[in-house]
Amino acid sequence: MASTSSPSFTQLRADIRAGHLAPVYLLNGEEGYFIDELVKDFENLLPEEERDFNLTILYAPESGVDTPMDVCQGFPVMADRQVVILKETQAIRADTLNKLHHYASRPNPSTVFVICARGAVVKSKELVAAVKQNGVIYTSQKLKDREIAPAIASLVQEKGLNIEPKALAMLRDYIGTDLSRLYNEIGKLSLILGKGSMITPEAIERNIGISKDYNNFELIDAINTRNANKAFTIVRYFANNPKSNPVVMTVTALFNHFSNILVYHYTADKTKNGYMNALGFRNDWQLKFFEPATRAYNVRQTIEIISAIRECDARSKGIGSKTDEYSLLNDLIFRILTAYGRIDV
Repeated sequence: MASTSSPSFTQLRADIRAGHLAPVYLLNGEEGYFIDELVKDFENLLPEEERDFNLTILYAPESGVDTPMDVCQGFPVMADRQVVILKETQAIRADTLNKLHHYASRPNPSTVFVICARGAVVKSKELVAAVKQNGVIYTSQKLKDREIAPAIASLVQEKGLNIEPKALAMLRDYIGTDLSRLYNEIGKLSLILGKGSMITPEAIERNIGISKDYNNFELIDAINTRNANKAFTIVRYFANNPKSNPVVMTVTALFNHFSNILVYHYTADKTKNGYMNALGFRNDWQLKFFEPATRAYNVRQTIEIISAIRECDARSKGIGSKTDEYSLLNDLIFRILTAYGRIDV
């Protein structure tokens, strides 16, 4: 089996588990979680009784590249194949890593050689070309913000659970793009709640520690309905519980929300499907969250608010300001609720 393009994580995992194997793999990319999971699958290719002799795990900064190539050229002991995994190749020089092309150009068919560059894209041209010719390249990419909610929904379904819209939003805003943490938290919920259960805001508060009343979802809901008292109460709670409510996560959630409001305003196709396609939504319940927001904030106000959010983000990181970041957030909420739309569009 050989591939000239990067398969998806799901496709590659299915091939590995089905025993449809190539002699050499290059696993690279920014999102380390998927690479870690695939490495586990490769480690489990062999029955436990064969692993002592036929599973070799090496670390590039310690072993270099000559040792892995020598091991790969050997033969399995009383088995059909051996598995050799070379980890942490992102920590060695690209020209050193590139020497592996000598092996990848003529790999041993009884060896499955897995090269891992966790958190980086391999730029060793000859190695990449050789693996494309004789094996499989998988490039793991970080999720974009708009892909987080669908990823959560898909994982929840995979675990045999259901999830309420507010609970999904709480996980999205609290965990963000940290896939390892996301999978761990949902895995924990699946064990606690049991298959077929509904993940509710109360379940998340009880088992993960995210407040069901004081979170980014509730803050944005208060802003959508111009409920100033509720919005400022939530910001005060955030300031008193900074470890669980970092300003950067709130500012990101606000920026994504108002960016989507702007897209909503400018979408030419005003049908439900038109809005969902423009915003990248999979479930129509997500639109209900934006309908009151677009009535509350017109295009000019939305552009003014996005500008204010960008300014708050920069100042909260110490650019041109030494003000406490929660004071900046409090000021931002005031500017959002009182935006007049003084910007030409």
